[in-house]
Amino acid sequence: MCFLVLSLVGVAVWFVKKRRKPNDGYHPGFVTPSPYASSDMSGYSKGETPLRSPSVGYSNYSIGSRGFGSQRIQSSVTDLSVGNTKCFPYEELYQITNGLSRQNLLGEGGFGCVFKGCLSDGREVAVKQLKDGGGQGEREFQAEVEIISRVHHRHLVSLVGYCIAENQRLLVYDYVPNNTLHYHLYAPGRPVMGWGIRVKVAAGSARGIAYLHEDCHPRIIHRDIKSSNILLDNNFEAQVADFGLARLADTNVTHISTRVMGTFGYLAPEYASSGKLTERSDVFSFGVVLLELITGRKPVDASRPLGDESLVEWARPLLNEALESGKFEELVDPRLQKNYNEVEMFRMIEAAAACIRHSASRRPKMSQVVRVLDSLVEVDINNGVQPGKSEMFNVANTADIRMFQRIAFGSQEFSSDYSQSSLAASRREF
Repeated sequence: MCFLVLSLVGVAVWFVKKRRKPNDGYHPGFVTPSPYASSDMSGYSKGETPLRSPSVGYSNYSIGSRGFGSQRIQSSVTDLSVGNTKCFPYEELYQITNGLSRQNLLGEGGFGCVFKGCLSDGREVAVKQLKDGGGQGEREFQAEVEIISRVHHRHLVSLVGYCIAENQRLLVYDYVPNNTLHYHLYAPGRPVMGWGIRVKVAAGSARGIAYLHEDCHPRIIHRDIKSSNILLDNNFEAQVADFGLARLADTNVTHISTRVMGTFGYLAPEYASSGKLTERSDVFSFGVVLLELITGRKPVDASRPLGDESLVEWARPLLNEALESGKFEELVDPRLQKNYNEVEMFRMIEAAAACIRHSASRRPKMSQVVRVLDSLVEVDINNGVQPGKSEMFNVANTADIRMFQRIAFGSQEFSSDYSQSSLAASRREF
């Protein structure tokens, strides 16, 4: 009797195993959000959810990767959509941009050309044609697009769709109508960008970059932050463009060292010399953008006197003087004609000085920069307060402001992550 029961149990186990479907390597689940919670960030609007990504990491996206469910990918990728994005036929994008014509050209950069177009539903879009087809195969390209497509934030340009056609790789973005920060700062004949608008743009773009660094999983390092990659809408809300494109354009990417990309004048010292890349490389580039907003000068300007062509090198001694004495008149854009709040200006100078430190580990995280810049934006720039009339900072400094001052001055009290050195030596580092 006992032998009969054991036999029945064995048959049942064999039958259940036989009915199970074989594992084809497809993993539809998503990893948990980044441990850096949104509560650590300021000013994010509702609907800006942490990024969730396929269960394999960046470096595992390759042709034939079973972790991305390659067996489920059909041979005709033009019939597929990735995430919330649409896969457009090449013919449609060619048509809406008038044959990718120069008349529709919005701009040209290191990753490719951008053309304006209008979809059949009337939606205006910007179509980016990647140089050399992006350098990736179809599945690799789709894997990277999957990452970008899941990023949604009010201060990041949204990806609408993509196209794969033979060696062509195109990305379709929402069109942002009011040009770039670079255009508003430097284009001939433009009205001077007011101080309140500059603060607003700085805070908005900082929020977008911080979201990429700390709320996306896997994190996204931009690698080409500059004023021409900060787009502005008609209300001068900043939207950071071109995030994730370094992944699409680089054929041999690791999480530590990659082919150097970026724009001269914005590159962090350690990145330009060795290609070693962290979020702090983006922080340095953003510090250069802050210097542009403060000074009104280009990152590299050959028309300046010999030795003053580089904005960062020209600004370092003046930043040091400003932090020590509180005098910063030589730094400030003369076109502002002193129409700014002096305390707000000093806070932004502190932020810029901290961001462009030589030592990457001694630079702040973007979330810390956000908190400081948000404290400036708390003065509503549209409520009629005149420059220099704000009473916002006529109170004791907040803990965040005091913390950030310690970063800018190089104090060791801030974090054990920062290497030990004297305050005087830290100041000399600028």
